[in-house]
Amino acid sequence: MSLETKISQQTARIGVIGLGYVGLPLAVEYAKAGFNVLGVDNDVQKVSKLNDGKNYIDDVNSAILSKVVKDGHLIAEASYENLASADVIYICVPTPFTPNKEPDVRFIEEAANGVLGTLRKGQLVILKSTTYPETTEKLLQPILESSGLKVGTDIFLAFSPERIDPGNKKFTTANTPVVVGGITKKCTELTVQISEKIINKVVPLSSPKAAEMTKLLENIFRSVNIALMNELARLCDRMGGIDIWEVVEAAATKPFGYMPFYPGPGIGGHCILVDPYYLAWKAKEYDFHSNFIELAAQTNENMPYYVLDLIIRSLSMNGGAIANAKFLLLGASFKKNVDDIRNSPALKLMDLLKMRGAENLIYNDPWVPTLTRNGITMQSTELSEGLLQSMDCVIIATDHDDYDMDFIAKHSKLIVDTRNSTKNVKELYKEKIQRLGCGTNPYIPVRDEH
Repeated sequence: MSLETKISQQTARIGVIGLGYVGLPLAVEYAKAGFNVLGVDNDVQKVSKLNDGKNYIDDVNSAILSKVVKDGHLIAEASYENLASADVIYICVPTPFTPNKEPDVRFIEEAANGVLGTLRKGQLVILKSTTYPETTEKLLQPILESSGLKVGTDIFLAFSPERIDPGNKKFTTANTPVVVGGITKKCTELTVQISEKIINKVVPLSSPKAAEMTKLLENIFRSVNIALMNELARLCDRMGGIDIWEVVEAAATKPFGYMPFYPGPGIGGHCILVDPYYLAWKAKEYDFHSNFIELAAQTNENMPYYVLDLIIRSLSMNGGAIANAKFLLLGASFKKNVDDIRNSPALKLMDLLKMRGAENLIYNDPWVPTLTRNGITMQSTELSEGLLQSMDCVIIATDHDDYDMDFIAKHSKLIVDTRNSTKNVKELYKEKIQRLGCGTNPYIPVRDEH
């Protein structure tokens, strides 16, 4: 039976390598649609939880996951050996960068070699991991073709990047359009066909390179615009008397030619922080230096250092210093209402404070009960009136909806707000607050030492 027939009759078996933020939602969608799915992940704890019907990704519906596991449509394994039974194999592994900001594609290579061990004629392999242009053709294809099977005739290969936005309840795997670029026309057609079984809109492109560049453009677009806001925030701080948040909201009233982006303590997650460096690294192969893109990435990465300076200034106005101050960091995840701490600027800020001598530093995050940083495990501290009153500085790093900002502002001595989350607190509390991008708050009282 041809792969086209298996897909149309929904008898094609789906393999998903990497059961994280991208792979698990994808696997559940196919299982929910009636496909039999084999998930592969080298994390044995994830595999065990999944086979018990237990969810570990907030964006996945726990009831649906439990049902598809119980019905036998989704099983997980820690080895590649049964992938020979899969007709379509998705690779959804992480693509971080090295300490020197160079692409780290070892997980793609490991997955490709794992597939290679069970590769058979008629299989379709789809890479979803964000990466630089030509990864599919120059890295993945040669590994697969070392089996003796030729892409386009014996096996099929395409790139279709993930478009996951953690915590977004409006746009999910099913209703977010995807793009597809196959090595050959047949590769593209098959990938479109299988994708349309669970995704509302699928857009075919001319090549994997076009699809890879599309993914990078999407995230670099955000990186550049956020960097612009971060730079303007620092300028407004320097100038004094200008509130960057007011300016952004005012500009957003223009109904054309503008869309609002917002400053913050830095950027996190996987894609927006990583993607500019992937493209910049690849561009050098062509004697092209993407100065504009790299500058935006550097601007964003410098924001935790600016926030550190803001904290030091705010403390000093109150007669305090980092070394003997007690700090409470609110929010550890990289964005609000998620448990994802990957590349979170909040964690970078923790590191910077400790490097500057902050020995009394705790955090609270209702989404992140524990975290490990530099080998040290920390527990989220429960918020209370007494705890807030005992802190010399409360830093709002992530603006979770769970936080009662009036309560926090009422009982805190000093707040450094990096997200404008205290915008609507009562006026009588605002004298305690220093907001990012607003200049030094002239109303912060200086402690009387006499």
